[in-house]
Amino acid sequence: MTPPVVIQAGGKGTRLYPYTAVLPKPLMPVGEMPVLEIVVRQLVHYGFDHLYVTTGHLAHLIEAFFGDGSSWDASITYVREDSPLGTIGPIRKIPRPAEPFIVMNGDLLTDINYRALYQHHLASDTLLTVAVYQGTVPVSLGVVEYNDDRRIVGFREKPSLSFWASMGIYIFSPELWDSIPQHTYYGFDRLMEDMLAHGMVATVFPWDGLWLDIGRPEDYERATEEFETHRDLLLPT
Repeated sequence: MTPPVVIQAGGKGTRLYPYTAVLPKPLMPVGEMPVLEIVVRQLVHYGFDHLYVTTGHLAHLIEAFFGDGSSWDASITYVREDSPLGTIGPIRKIPRPAEPFIVMNGDLLTDINYRALYQHHLASDTLLTVAVYQGTVPVSLGVVEYNDDRRIVGFREKPSLSFWASMGIYIFSPELWDSIPQHTYYGFDRLMEDMLAHGMVATVFPWDGLWLDIGRPEDYERATEEFETHRDLLLPT
């Protein structure tokens, strides 16, 4: 059996309301198919067909659409959240994996090579690998830099700040599963805080390809456009 993948699909998608009043965000259509179908097709293409899908908001719609996953040559097991458990908490509701496994959000659009990401983790001495993407944020102000004497040493007019952001895609070693609290709301931010506080090793996998979150209406519109432009990248054959 291939290593499992945990796909988080239980959020309410409040930033995408009112669309998500009738559809869970992972079922929002991008092109002619839901974004979660694109994710499932990509995972199967890279050899990951053992899927757990965590559900909550409008869970019955996701379960009715995908069924057991056989239409996509996958095996899907659903894990329902009776109450929200955050982005990491639901992992403790699946059986403890015997090997490293993928954890990811079910509402993102990317052309990442999941096999390369997984192999990178196997070759690293780490408990957690975080896929990261370099983003920029425009600042609509004149930014002043000064030293301890309050003397201005630099000025940038409306600069763009660069940063490495989590893509919402991770590889967990089985030992990390043990450290996740049960029946408790536990997000990725808490996981990072706890790992850093206890000196637990986590590394990154930088990706310079395509990555889009569809959390806001403007993001969703852009994702729809990008899908048509980069269809071959997002649906590899």
